[in-house]
Amino acid sequence: MRIFQVIFVTLAMLAGLSIASPAVQAQAAFGGGPAHIAAQLMAESAAPAPGKGTTIAFAMKPEKGWHGYWENPGDAGLGMTVTWTLPKGVTIGALRYPVPETLLISGLMNHVYEGPYAVLANLGVAPDVAAGTRLPIRVKAEWLACTDKICVPESGELALELVAGDGKVVPAMQARFDGWRSHLPRPLGSEATYQIVDGKLRLSVPFPADAQAREVHLFPLSDGLARFAAAQKVSREGDRLLVETQAGEGFKGGAAQAVLRTGDHVGFLLSAKPGEVAEIAAKGLAGTILLALGGAILGGLLLNVMPCVFPILGLKALSLAKAGGDERAARREALAYTLGVIVACLALGGLLLGLRAGGAALGWAFQLQRPEIIILLLLLVTAIALNLAGLFDLPAFGGGDRLTRQQGAAGAFWTGALVAFVATPCTGPFMGAAMGTALVLPLGAALAIFAGLGLGLALPFLLLAYLPALRNRLPRPGAWVGRLQRILSIPMFLTALGLAWLLWRQRGLEGLSIGFFAVLVFGGALAFYGERQRSGKKGGMTWLVGAALICVVAIASVPYADPRLQHQDEGNVVAFDAEKLDGLRAANKPVFLYFTADWCLTCKANEAAAIERAEVRAAFEKAGVTVMMGDWTNADPAITRFLEAQGRSGVPLYLWYAPGKEAQTLPQLLTPSTLTGLVR
Repeated sequence: MRIFQVIFVTLAMLAGLSIASPAVQAQAAFGGGPAHIAAQLMAESAAPAPGKGTTIAFAMKPEKGWHGYWENPGDAGLGMTVTWTLPKGVTIGALRYPVPETLLISGLMNHVYEGPYAVLANLGVAPDVAAGTRLPIRVKAEWLACTDKICVPESGELALELVAGDGKVVPAMQARFDGWRSHLPRPLGSEATYQIVDGKLRLSVPFPADAQAREVHLFPLSDGLARFAAAQKVSREGDRLLVETQAGEGFKGGAAQAVLRTGDHVGFLLSAKPGEVAEIAAKGLAGTILLALGGAILGGLLLNVMPCVFPILGLKALSLAKAGGDERAARREALAYTLGVIVACLALGGLLLGLRAGGAALGWAFQLQRPEIIILLLLLVTAIALNLAGLFDLPAFGGGDRLTRQQGAAGAFWTGALVAFVATPCTGPFMGAAMGTALVLPLGAALAIFAGLGLGLALPFLLLAYLPALRNRLPRPGAWVGRLQRILSIPMFLTALGLAWLLWRQRGLEGLSIGFFAVLVFGGALAFYGERQRSGKKGGMTWLVGAALICVVAIASVPYADPRLQHQDEGNVVAFDAEKLDGLRAANKPVFLYFTADWCLTCKANEAAAIERAEVRAAFEKAGVTVMMGDWTNADPAITRFLEAQGRSGVPLYLWYAPGKEAQTLPQLLTPSTLTGLVR
């Protein structure tokens, strides 16, 4: 670890020679310009009482994209160092850091803070200091500011002008410090036990069985106790919480200290002594996997009734209807459809796990947070709609002969893949917890859960194929099939309009213009191809290839937009901010927090049917409830981490914070009475 630190800081100092950006009360190394993490020294009381004192804080505010480090920075980085200049009779205790976050970059685990944070310390005033005595506090602080690519050593000459007095604290300042204190690790009342066997660390922590623990992670304070980047396996057995991971190098044994995270910026400072610790039972992990797998299958099954799935399901209904009484054809298409759904879910899940392993903060539905993917879907859905409308006949597309007509196994497969790609972003009942669990399980178990989601989504069509009594209720093929195909083009065109609206929401008029240009080029090429087909001529495929290349160039020109700059308060709804949420909770204010996305129709249905109803707004306003919204339409690492801390990997998520209480997770299908009942 120390070798990494030396290399890291050396590179940081070289980078610091040429990096400069705006900040306050701090500067980069060698006077190289303002700092990327603004620092301010604050005191809870401007008049600390002799014999008591007060709490002081380094309020740190990183620029967007930058982060600071915990006292044990992990595989790379450095914590804060301070040099005090104090008047007679004043003492400063050790720095106290809030519970950190994990950031994996190129296989190196970093213990960081990516948003505003505060490092606290106790300031003591001797009893013999007379009231009214000036207490000038001076400190030279140094810290490291980094992005995922560069680091800059920074420093600040900070000061406080205090006067010995009665210790009075302004309510607003007390609320701010209470919010910061809530992020400090609390001392664990009982001693933990650890054992190192064959390079594996096992830790047993006394923890009540009914106490809540999410996103558990062990942050070692003792050098060499654990390898920072190693996976951590967590299990609960009665009133004990067990953590198992790879031991570090150079650990000297004896008493060990660590911070155990049990929630979003919530955790415990623990001391552990050597002792016997049993290996985590496999049955505990197996039970977790089976429970998550059941939730994934049931959640996938319920996705079939979600509004985000219906336009695509029409394609499969048409295909099954065309199979008629041919049992072998029906089963073949159902199996192909199921395979397409499962393969797509596995591909999305595998890609998500791979990107997260590389350090990206992503969640389920990450594919619809990219405007490039939205344009590709827009082109695909437009092609399907035009095919169903009879403009052209192309077997290679989802609506063509081989993909929707009788005995079209390949078509069933690609239809299933398309359903999974479009449907899975909507997190329905039972599915949210299952997907959140999958992200922290071993690779094989996680992929099994993603496959279970696909199985649940395809289950109705498997039942239709293998239960003749159900299949016989389907209408027989006839002339109506052609008319139905034309009718099904309508919801597909509406889906295309919805995707265009989503593109506008993500990238504004410029992104929408690029999307419309791509649709016009590709749609025109399809129309030309269809005309050549009807006249019996060849050569239309060349136009399609040329149009596809033009669309690729157009997609590559989609502008970048930082989603964090788009979050603004809207009317009575406050934009999600973790620091603001902590302040409201510290002030004992009731908060209704919900996470949504423009591509999640379940979210929008809940907003229209419940959240934005007049009676709900009136009830919340009367009770003084702050409504806070997290918009996840575009990828936002801060929202992703918060969702993960709640055991979720996608939206919607609805949380109710009653004054002085922990979050209550609400159902994923809301009604006005559900919300008004919270404040009744």
